[in-house]
Amino acid sequence: MNELIYHFFSDDEFLRISNQTKETEKITSGEIRVSIKENLSCFKSKKDIRELAEEEFYKLNMDKTRDKTGILIFIVLNERKFYILGDKGINEKISQDVWDSVRDKIQREFRNGHFSEGIILGISLIGKILSEHFPIKPDDTNELSNKVVF
Repeated sequence: MNELIYHFFSDDEFLRISNQTKETEKITSGEIRVSIKENLSCFKSKKDIRELAEEEFYKLNMDKTRDKTGILIFIVLNERKFYILGDKGINEKISQDVWDSVRDKIQREFRNGHFSEGIILGISLIGKILSEHFPIKPDDTNELSNKVVF
């Protein structure tokens, strides 16, 4: 990891983000991941943020959850872009404009220089929305890591 990530986040903040993911997943069967990239290769920079988020989603095996309830917050730091991508099960019940509203709230935090707070807020909002449609199940297991991916 190079210095760019540490310009935006500390190790303690990564731990807080992971802990927020863990706590949020106690109220929903959804699986939330956060992936942060510092920059993109020349080849990848030709793709839009949604395409890049989709690639990361599949690379992290987020499409393999039992009920298709994975959701990714994908961030590219040097591009100052991010995208919230839900799996098929989520998209059948929750429209993109709901995620756009969450995106706008995260973006407000980012604009104020509150990067980890923005992500933590996003995870919390996503969890509340998912819990309405995908409440925790008695046999729920944590299918994906809660750690931030770099």
